Amino acid sequence: MAEQQGRTASDVVMTRIGQGVLLHHAGDREEARTRFLDLWHEIGEDGDPLQRCTLAHYMADTQDDPVDELAWDLRALSAARELTDDGPTGPETGAAAAVRALYPSLQLNLAADYARLGRSEAARAHLHQARGAAVALAEDSYGDGVRAAIHRLALRLGESGPGAPGEPGPPRRPD
Repeated sequence: MAEQQGRTASDVVMTRIGQGVLLHHAGDREEARTRFLDLWHEIGEDGDPLQRCTLAHYMADTQDDPVDELAWDLRALSAARELTDDGPTGPETGAAAAVRALYPSLQLNLAADYARLGRSEAARAHLHQARGAAVALAEDSYGDGVRAAIHRLALRLGESGPGAPGEPGPPRRPD
């Protein structure tokens, strides 16, 4: 019973995050940011790592200042690591698998943040991490979109190589 209540509460939080994303995509960035911040205060710094990762990942997109965007993206990565690096829920949970699928995007966002801030070495380091994590992406529109964004940022940073469309990349995960 308590486990079901926990899942229901988690579902409610994820639904509220989704509502904020819809607001942001509809052009109401300020309202999305306000709702995300309210939800962040409810979850707390020590709240569920998957919720914090997801919320911080989307909160970053609503920021006007690139330094603030970087701070939120770093929070998202930190929460993701709690789930995948022998954190409290361990690497074998469904949440860890979900976060592993987000890693390429998390690393790509950090690379883009650092590039905007003129920190090209940090941008390249996170781009390399995004390329490595991209093996976890499915062969679907989301995966294709993230791989294409990795390639575009690589070109912007004056790089090419594995993971770029039409070029040999790391081996794909077996299905």
